[in-house]
Amino acid sequence: MKKNRLGNSELFVSEIGLGSMSLGDEKYKAIRIVHEAIDQGVNFIDTADLYDFGENEQILGEALKGKREEIILATKAGNSWNENKDSWHWDPSKKHIKSAVKDSLQRLKTDYIDLYQLHGGTIDDPIDETIEAFEELKSEGLIRYYGISSIRPNVIREYVKRSNISSVMMQYSILDRRPEEEILPLLEKKDISVIARGPLAKGMLTERAEEKIKDNGFLDYSKEEILQLNNKLSELTSKEFSKTQLALRYPLSNPAVATVIPGASSVEQLLDNVSAQNSPSLSDKQVSYIKEISKVNKYDKHR
Repeated sequence: MKKNRLGNSELFVSEIGLGSMSLGDEKYKAIRIVHEAIDQGVNFIDTADLYDFGENEQILGEALKGKREEIILATKAGNSWNENKDSWHWDPSKKHIKSAVKDSLQRLKTDYIDLYQLHGGTIDDPIDETIEAFEELKSEGLIRYYGISSIRPNVIREYVKRSNISSVMMQYSILDRRPEEEILPLLEKKDISVIARGPLAKGMLTERAEEKIKDNGFLDYSKEEILQLNNKLSELTSKEFSKTQLALRYPLSNPAVATVIPGASSVEQLLDNVSAQNSPSLSDKQVSYIKEISKVNKYDKHR
């Protein structure tokens, strides 16, 4: 599978990665999905300490026994479950991050994390303190590089200005083009890569679109508008791409994007996702057509 350099780091990530949030808690089923992903050429796997109260990291730790060196492993921190595990609170403090990384390392059964990410962030955070925590972890050899997972333009700008982040994970798809005008050009200019999550828009851009589209739509799309968009996209999918392949190829057509990380809850779903590695890149004409028929969404609440 094609690999792209993640920002100015020495990490080269498969253009199609694996977002592990959908793996579930059936250990052996999840391990089978992870192993199949590796067999298919996926070398980038993302998780977070928040997922399934840390169990997701534990399962990945089991799955990567004997395979750790084949994988660029990413996880995230900044959220802390309460004692009853029915809610969590935001904690970007240096103390929390430096403690959380040790717990993640133990669950993942590894002595280093390739990419450690802040799992959110607000403009009111102690940003310099957070950056200091990541820089110290890097100097201690516990992490190789760091990034943030955020869709907030104002937060992203501060980290671009004040830190050495290698990547920004953000939601980006045909149905969510919010990053295009405001953030992607900045990140490309600064040699910071985008990790595109949600590229399939919760299944609404796949062959199962009709059963996945909710009555309340998605972002500023109504259900009817999503159905209409899918019909128009079929003019492209009927020729060279499946719907899934087209949806994954769209974010990858932007030079700021290093990898897309669709989730998979079954081997069949995984194989559908990774089949995009065999589909052609979108032409400029195809990208222009997709932009013409879809909306230029704007960041509103999340600033």
